[in-house]
Amino acid sequence: MRYVSTRARPAGAADSSNRTFSEILLAGLAPDGGLYLPASYPRIDQSELAQWRDLSYADLASAVLAHFIDDIPLDDLRTLIHRTYTPAIYGNGRNDSAASEITPLRWLEPPAPGSGEGGLAILELSNGPTLAFKDMAMQLLGNLFEYVLTRNGEEINILGATSGDTGSSAEYAMRGKQGVRVFMLSPHQRMSPFQRAQMYSLQDPNIYNIAVRGTFDDAQDIVKAVSNDHAFKTRYRIGAVNSINWARVAAQVIYYFKGYFAATREIGGSGGQQVAFAVPSGNFGNICAGHIARMMGLPIGRLVLATNENDVLDEFFRSGVYRPRAPSETAATSSPSMDISKASNFERFVFDLVGRDPDLIRQLWSKVDAGGSFDLSSLPCFARLPDFGFVSGRSTHADRLATIRRTHDRYGLVIDPHTADGLKVGSEHRTADMPMVVLETALPTKFEETIVEALGHRPDRPAGMEGIETLPQRVEVMDVNVDQVQRFIAQHVP
Repeated sequence: MRYVSTRARPAGAADSSNRTFSEILLAGLAPDGGLYLPASYPRIDQSELAQWRDLSYADLASAVLAHFIDDIPLDDLRTLIHRTYTPAIYGNGRNDSAASEITPLRWLEPPAPGSGEGGLAILELSNGPTLAFKDMAMQLLGNLFEYVLTRNGEEINILGATSGDTGSSAEYAMRGKQGVRVFMLSPHQRMSPFQRAQMYSLQDPNIYNIAVRGTFDDAQDIVKAVSNDHAFKTRYRIGAVNSINWARVAAQVIYYFKGYFAATREIGGSGGQQVAFAVPSGNFGNICAGHIARMMGLPIGRLVLATNENDVLDEFFRSGVYRPRAPSETAATSSPSMDISKASNFERFVFDLVGRDPDLIRQLWSKVDAGGSFDLSSLPCFARLPDFGFVSGRSTHADRLATIRRTHDRYGLVIDPHTADGLKVGSEHRTADMPMVVLETALPTKFEETIVEALGHRPDRPAGMEGIETLPQRVEVMDVNVDQVQRFIAQHVP
């Protein structure tokens, strides 16, 4: 398997094509500023799907990732995967969740084909160490990083940006790892108290938290600017764990297969039965993995993209116009991990949509990088959008409060505000011919303030996480300034 950049190689730049998995694992962004994707997607036929149906999560992950990773011996890869996906690591779910399933499927309304009911379910992805779906990929990424760095005798300094969950997931995955330091940027005072406490209370010497006085998009722009400073990136061995890192997306592909098998088990599971997935979306990484699973041949009938008030992605899927907002136009909402107006993974999907034309991608993103927008509505490629299965919708604060209340009253389940966005929009796109599976984003305890507003009481917390907000916190607060961040990194790298 070889990988190419969405922007290919402009004249005079370093070659960004024909890379191996291990090379792009450590690289993050391509040298030309693009994102890595497989040169072609592996195809999984019905026979192979049938063979995978009853595999454990770790065995399924091994089967899926073997199609993307061929420069790590298969036995070593399996060992890393089986070390990652264990009930002990993913055992923070609700009391009635089956930890052995790693990503249990919870039916809210079971399918009843005879009465025209496709079914509605939650795929629990938030049972890991930081109670967020990011753990599903990040825990594996930590083990892959350590393996490849040890094999190569190298070290890496990870620079990332988070809107709330990526940061803690990355830090919990990388803490104590040999040869790894983490510098994580977050928007100052724009995350929940629980999210801040998870990150800032870590005292591991290889973990550095930087809160920037701005939005997530400001933090993400700093990461991209540092990554595009090739001299600095090379000297200080800068890598990435944000979802710009292909390994993150590849690891997320796995749970679409697992969710599909679980959702179709009760309705026969044969003959290419389709399933719809509703995905709360900010940076487009989670739903991008669903797009890739669908391109591989998984029978996904619909990918339902749900945004909050920051509805840049919903606007595109409805109109063809991609119009990122300025930081001053990016609302601070009660689903803060989706308070994003420039979705870094969106470039991967548009690359496929425009027929993998890197010249066009460079033209489009030159406008975005200059603070502008682009419009694909008049191009032939936009007419192909239905072929990719996407539909979209928007949710507001009032919507998510109502959805949290209704889900609690009707199903006896407390969900977090991001999952509520996904459930609200997913419910609007349900059909009788396929189950609707909503991807859970986080456990509700991470967003107590909104849960209390909706239900009048605090959600349950997993054992050992009581009082986390009172722990001592360690964080550097900085202005939105690339030079200042680079100086901080230089001061803390031997």
